[in-house]
Amino acid sequence: MSTTEVNVPCENIDRAVKPYSYNPSSWSQRIPIAVLALVAAGITFHMALFQWGFIDSTWDPVFGDQSNKVLKSDVAQDLFLLIGIHDAGMGLLAYLGDAVLGLAGSTRRWQYRPWMVILFGIDVVPLGIISAVLVACQAFIVGYWCFLCLVTAVISLILVYWAWDEVRISVTYLWRVYKAGGAKNLWLAFWGSRRPLMDRIAAEMLA
Repeated sequence: MSTTEVNVPCENIDRAVKPYSYNPSSWSQRIPIAVLALVAAGITFHMALFQWGFIDSTWDPVFGDQSNKVLKSDVAQDLFLLIGIHDAGMGLLAYLGDAVLGLAGSTRRWQYRPWMVILFGIDVVPLGIISAVLVACQAFIVGYWCFLCLVTAVISLILVYWAWDEVRISVTYLWRVYKAGGAKNLWLAFWGSRRPLMDRIAAEMLA
């Protein structure tokens, strides 16, 4: 560790970190995620209205009445009994979570708020997996297709692709902190503590 790192006060530690060539938490990456998640939230809200009984039919320019049959299928009802909420309502909450967590935190959150990035990943990645499973259920179990369900499934996979980079780098950062400084420093880094060792590791990763 250099003398510069040792003597840098914690509150001025940004000045000791050389410029990064790439920022996985930049707004240019996170705003599109939030916008696309809000689009998906709007779509799932429409489907949830149907499952809740507030509207008589869902909009489907491709498969027509098949969407209604999918949303009222035995698979959808079994999911409702299992989790206590309709699958469209669950999707609505998850996409809203994607949008909120996508916008939360600064453009250095991958390093200073890893817990937030990991929580973001926990919300995004399983949603993509669940969407893919539900599409498979349409093909192999239900026997009908839902256009809006397919659209949200595609959006989910896009969100996983866009979000994965930030999650991967944040997890890698925590792993390197653990290898260099042990479990105590890992715990501190996870909750956003700022130490010269941690900034050095981050700079080495992205130099």
